[in-house]
Amino acid sequence: MVREQSGSKPIIRVLVADNTLMHTQLLGDALKRDRFLRVISSGSDTKSIVEATLEHHFDVLLISSNLEEQPDRGLEVLSDLCASRPKLRAVVLLDSSQAELILKAFRAGARGVLTRFESVQTLSKCVRCVHDGQIWASSEQISLALGALSSAHTMHIAVRGLSLLSKREIEIVQSLAEGLTNREIAQRLGLSQHTIKNYLFRVFDKTGASNRMELLFMLLGRNSGTQSMLNEFTKRDSTAELPDATRIADYQQAAERGVLVAQLVLAQLLLYRKATPDDMVDAYKWYLIIKNQILQASKVLGQTLTMEQLLHAEQMASDWLKNTGQNPALCDTEVPIRKSGFRIH
Repeated sequence: MVREQSGSKPIIRVLVADNTLMHTQLLGDALKRDRFLRVISSGSDTKSIVEATLEHHFDVLLISSNLEEQPDRGLEVLSDLCASRPKLRAVVLLDSSQAELILKAFRAGARGVLTRFESVQTLSKCVRCVHDGQIWASSEQISLALGALSSAHTMHIAVRGLSLLSKREIEIVQSLAEGLTNREIAQRLGLSQHTIKNYLFRVFDKTGASNRMELLFMLLGRNSGTQSMLNEFTKRDSTAELPDATRIADYQQAAERGVLVAQLVLAQLLLYRKATPDDMVDAYKWYLIIKNQILQASKVLGQTLTMEQLLHAEQMASDWLKNTGQNPALCDTEVPIRKSGFRIH
């Protein structure tokens, strides 16, 4: 984008969105004192901010972490904007330097953070720094953020990752757990497929999952969307009312897309329904497909464990089967065992 020039420095267009219209105007007036900044004022509500980003050409977004009298609402808006505009350069105006708030701001997509206690001159420097592609934070803020990040690393990756998801990311993950495609999720949420794809990349980055299947395994037992599927058969007996045909058709579509949870639910529902001889055949088909996916996953996992760990896992599984009165014989599939760099088959 061609920019106006003033001397040797480029003119930087700043879109300002503070928590109230009055604060936005005051902040904009203060920034106008810098002759190298061109201020574009936005409304203080989500709709106005989103519309302003679409209507105006700007280089840096300056947004409050709190909007519409809701803590962190500005961070949610920023996260949505960054999902559709990955190269967006944004500065978040914080009400405090709490470590978790700083981390949230950077996770939402901020390139710079500063509190309301900073001077206008410092804010101008921050905007220029972010415009030039750098990250802006005070040494104290960096220290606090690193301390909080270090503490977070002691948590399990799945638990930590899932807790970092924004409301919009959770909605997308729940839709994913239902077996929807990117196009269907986009239609449901009123977003573009490109935006959904960017959101998923952010979810993978936060959770440590490398693909959809890993994410679904991670969500198993934690995510409400996946759990609702599991409840179809974990709380069901043979005399319970079965879901209607439309609901079963939804599981069928998700199963066809390779969603393991949906395949398991569908197999169980068909087994209970037994409306036609084909139900039994289809249930068995899905059980075979599930078995293959689980065996493949166990092989991959087995390659990462030592012989001692694998034997311990097999013993625990055998004990559980004996205690529940089931066949203690484990599957006859060979699982690669790794020890000291060697694989034993």
